[in-house]
Order: sequence, then C-alpha cells, then structure tokens
Amino acid sequence: MPRLSDSMEEGTIVRWLKRDGDEVARGEELVEIETDKATMAYESDTAGTLRITAQEGATLPVGAKIAVIGDDDSELSEAAAPTEVEVEVPEPAGTPAADGVTTPAASAPATSSSERVKASPIARRIAGETGVDLDSLAGSGPGGRIVKADVESAGVAAPSSTSGDEASGRGTVTSTEPTRTQTLIARRMAESRATVPSFTVQISVDMTTATTLRAELKASSSEGQAVPTINDMVVKASALALREQPQANGAWRDGHFEHYSRVNIGVAVAGPGTLVVPTVFDADAKTLAEISAETGELAARVRAGTITPPQTSGGTFTVSNLGMFGVRSFEAVINTPQAAILAVGAVEQRPAVHEGVIEPRMLMELTLACDHRILYGADGAKLLARIKALLEAPLSLAS
Repeated sequence: MPRLSDSMEEGTIVRWLKRDGDEVARGEELVEIETDKATMAYESDTAGTLRITAQEGATLPVGAKIAVIGDDDSELSEAAAPTEVEVEVPEPAGTPAADGVTTPAASAPATSSSERVKASPIARRIAGETGVDLDSLAGSGPGGRIVKADVESAGVAAPSSTSGDEASGRGTVTSTEPTRTQTLIARRMAESRATVPSFTVQISVDMTTATTLRAELKASSSEGQAVPTINDMVVKASALALREQPQANGAWRDGHFEHYSRVNIGVAVAGPGTLVVPTVFDADAKTLAEISAETGELAARVRAGTITPPQTSGGTFTVSNLGMFGVRSFEAVINTPQAAILAVGAVEQRPAVHEGVIEPRMLMELTLACDHRILYGADGAKLLARIKALLEAPLSLAS
C-alpha cells in the first residue's frame, strides 16, 4: 500500500485496473486507491506479471503488500496470506444410547451458502447489514470474487431503513455508511477538538475599498478573464501576514515546534458529500491573479472528484469561507497540526463609523482559531490585525 499523501495511514483498494495474471509495464496505471484525501490511480513502478494479493474493498495500512509484480513464487507465497480462511468443521461422531446402540448426533449447524461464497470482507459486511443474498450476485473481482461494488450495484448504496421507535416519535430511521473520506474527516476533527487547546480572536474588516477595486477589475476585464474573488484577497493577505510572522506558519508535532520555510495556504472547498482542502503552494510569492486562477482550478477539481493527494498536502495554514451562504461569522476547527485556521464571513453592507461619520460600509468578520501551544493571545491578535490592514489597503496585495 503506497503512501499517497503526507497524512495517509491506510488506504482502500477501490478498483484494480489490471487483472490477476496480466503483464504490466512500468508506469502503467495499476490500481485506484482511496486515501484520506482523495481517490487516485497508482502507477506501477516496475514491469512484470501481476499477481493480486489484496482484493477490491480491502483497507490496509501503508506498507502492507497488495500485489506482487514478477515471477518470484516465494515472494508471492509470503505475500498472499489469505485474509479469510474457510474451515470445514467435521460433524461430531455418534453418541451411544442407553441401550448401547449408536445413534447419529444432531448435525452441526450447516454453513450457509452465503458464507461459502467468495466475497471480500467489506462486501460480506455490507451484504449482512442490508440483507442482500450473496448467492444472487455475480462477482466481478479476480476469480469471480464478490467485491464492494457488486453489492452496491445490487442497490445496497441506497440508505437502509428500519422501523423507528414509535415511543420516540422519530418515525422511520434511515442509516447510511460514511465514505472512507468522511470517516477520516470525522476522526481528525474529533481529534482536533479533543487534543488542541484552542482559542479564537475576531475582528471586523472594512472591505469597502476592496469591493470597489474588485468591481473595477471586473468591469475592465475581458470576457472569460478570471477576476480575483474576495477569498483570493484573503488568501494573499494571509500569506503575506504569515511571511511577516513565521511563528504562525508552523505546527506543534510530537512535543516540539515545527517552522516552515514555504507559505502554503489550504483553501477549504465543499465537495460532493465531503470537505476537501486543496493547497495553494507559495501563496506569498504569487500574484493575486495567479492565486485566483489556481484556486478556481482546484475548486473545480474538488467538485469533479479529480483532485489528487499531492494537491491536498503540504498546507501550513487554512482559510475557510462560508460567506457565500450569508454566514456573518463562525469558528472553524483547526486542521492539525497547523497553528491556526481563518474563518471568513460574508461581506455585507452595515452602518459603521468612518472618519467620524456613520455611513453604510462593506464589512466582513474574520475569526482566527489558534493552537495555544504555538500562538498566544497577542500573537493571534497581531496576525489577525495584519491581515485586516492588508485587506483594507488592497493595492498592497497586487505585488
């Protein structure tokens, strides 16, 4: 099982792109693997005959053997230890009756035909939970083995329904299995809340000049030309502020501080049923136009499901924006082991005091959640104030 991202601990084999016994060339796509970041195809690093030792649907830790390429039978026999062993239990011998006549003992419970069907562990589990008869399915895996996709194609992917507790008044209860990505997100967010001593600081930013500048850029741009969004401006401002305050561009890992020389901003993007954080590498050195083009492409890849693990790795700071949903402010969960995450609210017209006069201004709320082991209150406040100053003087983002 190859390591396909910096946070990957285990992977799930989604689909073998070659069959058992096929000849494989170096660099040829071999298998699709789902990680905590995305699903991607892994290319063979050698040539030879493919012998599959781990089936579709199997989840294995990084470094576990999933296949052998070559003709070394000894290597294969070592690698191909079965994950499931079917054991035939002999019927017990007859028992003597009181009159000395031997009578047949009660037969051992017969093994169901479904238990004898060749199927992957995850396929058996899903079939058992949803009542699908494995005997009725034709396996598409190597040697006719039934895999997860076969069970799902029989309608298992639909939510299962159970009768609700009438006393509770909840009606019919439906349950669905989370994807691997959803499971890992849930685990990492729970770990973040449980292990990170975080605090938040919040500030209001006057975005009147920034929104005016963006409107002018949009009016002067040619058809089809990308215009930087407010979020692009936040990404650039955050990157510049982090470059000036390198302590915040770091992490707490295994009891010590880590400091990073590159400023890589992760941008939270909502994908189909999940949350993905692609990375804008070296955001402090890129122009606003470059950041705009890159974030647009990354977001499109997330929504299309084509984002790759390298594009979601290496982040040193994260920006999460819910302003497009009209949310004024919120607190985001820190993407460990990063030092902080910036939550961006909606830009909205509100009354404000400007140069001693109450007038309508375009205001935006920023909330910075910080790991207190890395940043103290004054550190977080200083970083947030610098981001505010850059956004309120948007021409400073043009460099």
